[in-house]
Amino acid sequence: MEVDELIRRLRQKYRTGTHRREPFRVLIGTILSQRTNDDVTYPAAERLFSRYRSAEELAAAEPREVARLIKPVGFYNVKAERIVEVAQIIVNQYQGHVPDTLDELLKLPSVGRKTANCVLVFGFGKPAIPVDTHVHRISNRLGLVQTATPLETEMALKEVLDRKYWIEFNELLVHHGRALCRPLRPKCGECFLNDLCPKVNVTS
Repeated sequence: MEVDELIRRLRQKYRTGTHRREPFRVLIGTILSQRTNDDVTYPAAERLFSRYRSAEELAAAEPREVARLIKPVGFYNVKAERIVEVAQIIVNQYQGHVPDTLDELLKLPSVGRKTANCVLVFGFGKPAIPVDTHVHRISNRLGLVQTATPLETEMALKEVLDRKYWIEFNELLVHHGRALCRPLRPKCGECFLNDLCPKVNVTS
């Protein structure tokens, strides 16, 4: 796989221009997005942050009210409890500031590697590779990696991708996964990466 050519074509096709957002909103928004579609997550996050604008405000919130605002995200009652708890930890242990290292982020409830890496990339502009379903699927289809789990994919991508590509890689593959390289019935005939892609495990 010609990685530089792959990135060049993805950049040419999809506008990314990853912009940093407020780290606390990235953190809470990513927790909300777990096992939930974007078209449900985004409105829920907007409702939540229109009511609670800071970690301090959310730390003082009633989980029942938070659940009402974020419904119908998946597991909204559990997530309401967790994000209030996360806000309280950030206020009490981190002086209201989201930590900016992987190790510290992983100490927070409901924060796994994907969420932590999203905060690093989209909240702090730090090189990291958030591995969601798009990144895991497409990286394997392209033959960049041969992995079974998102963690294995993250570790393998760090070996094959130049660090200068890490920040934008997730966004590029998310765009590609939504537009062409879908989980079922990918549009291989329309794909501008056709000549580079071995189509690993593509059966239709």
